[in-house]
Amino acid sequence: MKSAPLLLIVLLIACSQHDKKYAGWRIKGGTADGIQYSQLDQINKENVNQLQVAWSYQSGDADLLTNRTQIQCNPIIVDGILYGTSPSLKAFALDASNGSLLWKFELGKVNSGLGVNRGVTYWEEGQDKRILYSFGEYLYAINALTGKKIETFGTEGRVSLKEGLGERASNLMVIANTPGVIFRNLIIMGSRVHEGPMAAPGYIRAFDVKTGKLAWTFHTIPQPGEYGYETWPPDAWKKVGGANSWAGMTVDHERGLIFASTGSASFDFYGGNRHGQNLFANCVIALDAETGKRKWHFQTIHHDMWDRDLPTAPVLVTTNHHGKKKDAVAQVTKSGFVFLFDRENGKPLFPIEEIPVPPSDLDGEQAWKTQPVPVKPPPFARQIFTENMISPLTADSVSIREKFKGLKTGRPFIPPSKEGTIIFPGFDGGAEWGGPSFDPESGILYVNANEMPWILQMVDVRMKEDAWIGISLYRTNCATCHGVDRDGDGRAYPSIKNLQTKYSKESLKKFMLAGKGVMPAFSHLSEEERDAISRYVLDLLDRTDEEKKGTFERDPDILYSNTGYNRFLTSEGYPAVQPPWGTLNAIDLNKGEINWQVPLGEFKELKEKGIPVTGTENYGGPVVTLGGVVFIAASRDEKIRAFDSNTGKLLWEQTLPAGGYATPAVYEINGKQFVVIACGGGKMGTKSGDQYVAFSLPNQ
Repeated sequence: MKSAPLLLIVLLIACSQHDKKYAGWRIKGGTADGIQYSQLDQINKENVNQLQVAWSYQSGDADLLTNRTQIQCNPIIVDGILYGTSPSLKAFALDASNGSLLWKFELGKVNSGLGVNRGVTYWEEGQDKRILYSFGEYLYAINALTGKKIETFGTEGRVSLKEGLGERASNLMVIANTPGVIFRNLIIMGSRVHEGPMAAPGYIRAFDVKTGKLAWTFHTIPQPGEYGYETWPPDAWKKVGGANSWAGMTVDHERGLIFASTGSASFDFYGGNRHGQNLFANCVIALDAETGKRKWHFQTIHHDMWDRDLPTAPVLVTTNHHGKKKDAVAQVTKSGFVFLFDRENGKPLFPIEEIPVPPSDLDGEQAWKTQPVPVKPPPFARQIFTENMISPLTADSVSIREKFKGLKTGRPFIPPSKEGTIIFPGFDGGAEWGGPSFDPESGILYVNANEMPWILQMVDVRMKEDAWIGISLYRTNCATCHGVDRDGDGRAYPSIKNLQTKYSKESLKKFMLAGKGVMPAFSHLSEEERDAISRYVLDLLDRTDEEKKGTFERDPDILYSNTGYNRFLTSEGYPAVQPPWGTLNAIDLNKGEINWQVPLGEFKELKEKGIPVTGTENYGGPVVTLGGVVFIAASRDEKIRAFDSNTGKLLWEQTLPAGGYATPAVYEINGKQFVVIACGGGKMGTKSGDQYVAFSLPNQ
């Protein structure tokens, strides 16, 4: 009987530890399950309207001339220290109570960065405390207290993210926008690769946290003898790339499982060289964390032709399914679906139907005959754009209707075409990389969505025998971003029609070889190919004999490229579809029902005309708290907002110094709760910024 009090103490300690599971923010997404939830409730729906700026930190390295830098980082907070990254991808540490700088990790002139960074990873063992952080094609290990490289990790403190990808990846782009996840002494990494025909494979790999040595590799494009090899043409792994886990992963430590989501196989919009289902592209995959062996998978798009990458990591949830607690995996998609699987075996918790898909009319393409669609929950974004949905908020409805009639639309999964196919919701919607949040108390999933029509139009890259090879090379390698006519999209991708004022032929070739910002290095191209593209882009009409003869080597199976990422907009710059254009959604995963949906973001000029809130395009995710509040920035109007988690009612909003295109973090220091957001701007035509802003309640 004397042991009873001891047992009670043990139980109380266990409960206390469980209670603290969601009190911190030591991992991107808050915790290893990635649910973006905080059990802190000092800030609640009754007092959230009293929030004020507690501190801000300005890194000083935004590009304010071109407004093309961003901060997409979800910072982490460990032992009172906030770790994040700047617009030029410098890692730093701040005192999380006041925002004062503790250290900054810089790499000299090379610290111009490629793309964006969505966070860092923390690991500790005793006094060995490390930040794992990717920059360019390398993964660095940094002393978490000093900001100095740990020289014993890899080679002089870094390992190549091309390790384990094979020789073909040596001159192709491989970086990691999203931080890796920790399982014991392993860091498991995904990658971002090029989305054109010349792409590295997106294998998932684990590295030893202490030494940097490669521990295991999972081939997302199977090799001979591996599961899924028959879903590709023979030896596709030797030349096809992509199928990469760029959006991140989550960890079930008790089961020893890693859950990864993968993107499309390359080329995103044409698969003439990859006939078949294409496992493990566009999949939710459960892997043994120790060995990298597949436990189960589910493919959400077969033979992707629409750039339907899975945009977020799988979220590990527990639902009340048919009256029983069920550990599950929730995966949101760009199509606006929520797939829900049993965490143990991957079986769907709600029915999934395979709906028929029309065939492709492009030479060499073979569309897969069906695509999976969940019966429940219903989609959180509209699926079809019809003529009666054209926006009434435009003065040029006649021209919009004429353009609309020339495009293929009216049902989901219409294959890409030379006429033009409407992608709705667009390439960046419904869900995006900000990820959903989940309230374990209520079983409600919160996810923001875009409802923007985009136009996918294919162009033939086959040229006449005497045509300028530079045109073909440009269409194959550059038109996806900058457009066939070199006009760009006016937002993420600039026009390159007048580069003569900035570059000579040789300096442009050098720029293409190195890459900068969001533009990858084109090191896979030969000097002659870069020369041909440069002369075409700069309108230099001299052509070599090889170009005139058309003797450059090209992939004979890649017959098409696309005209770029083109939003379908009115002359006023608004989406051509009727609002809402951006939403925040609450989805009951217990019942498979949508509880509420509200517009997210507004256009000031429309509001002043008395037009109801339309919502805006948005990037970055929500965080839900025990205080009954959903925090989210993300919207184009550069505000952060708080919504009532039960009703969707707007409770508070604050204008930020630049757009908060990231996911907030929620934490507590000395009994005071904070909400912090990275304000990097630089998307959707908005200004760039370089601040982190933290909010708290007034001192009592």
